[in-house]
Amino acid sequence: MWLFKDKVASLEESGMLAGMTDWHSHVLPGVDDGIQTLEDSLETLRHFDDKGLDTLWLTPHIMEDYPNTTQGLKTRFEELKKAWNGNLKLRLASENMLDPLFEERLAARDLLPIGDNEDHLLVETSYFSAPLGFDKMIDSIMSAGYYPVLAHPERYKYMDEADYKKLREKGVKMQLNYVSLVGGYGETAKKKSIWLLKNGYIDIIGSDVHRLKSNQSLIGQKPSKSDHVKMLLDVVKEKNKI
Repeated sequence: MWLFKDKVASLEESGMLAGMTDWHSHVLPGVDDGIQTLEDSLETLRHFDDKGLDTLWLTPHIMEDYPNTTQGLKTRFEELKKAWNGNLKLRLASENMLDPLFEERLAARDLLPIGDNEDHLLVETSYFSAPLGFDKMIDSIMSAGYYPVLAHPERYKYMDEADYKKLREKGVKMQLNYVSLVGGYGETAKKKSIWLLKNGYIDIIGSDVHRLKSNQSLIGQKPSKSDHVKMLLDVVKEKNKI
């Protein structure tokens, strides 16, 4: 049930997770700064399964700090799938830092794309500054036949409304971390998430979960206005696909 009438519902109470696809998570164990053990990964999957989530995309980091290989991630993914026996469907992609390693991977087509047609790439930058040649990297992604999807745009301190508009005009899609709406990354990210939702810039939603307890706490919190919940749910219900 979609609860956004008179009172402000928490993210959990809103029914948001029921039947939803979560496009961004760090649940694949022991590969980055996310969940480290198979046991903890399975506990997190059970949590989302109990909430009615339909599909969870596992999107481990690929960056110079975590130079995961495509085959290594696929092997770990198969191990997790073998251990999982719930209803929640699991998919594998990656979150790609726009750095020199990514440029090498893109040139070699050594990638883990996201989306049913495997024609999107989930990408991120530093939170504090754009990478050198940012525009050129976006153009290169598109020239290679992929749609860039910017992970958690609300978290980039150096971006403002003009930057988001420019990226949108270039054809960049955007993925919101839904806990930003309840201040999970601070007040500035919260304000940006509301602006991005209001202006229709968000295409897909994700938890970006790294630790189960943190997610459990945040989905129990309430946004400041019921209208903000409704905007989020409208994306989940009407879009949230690539």
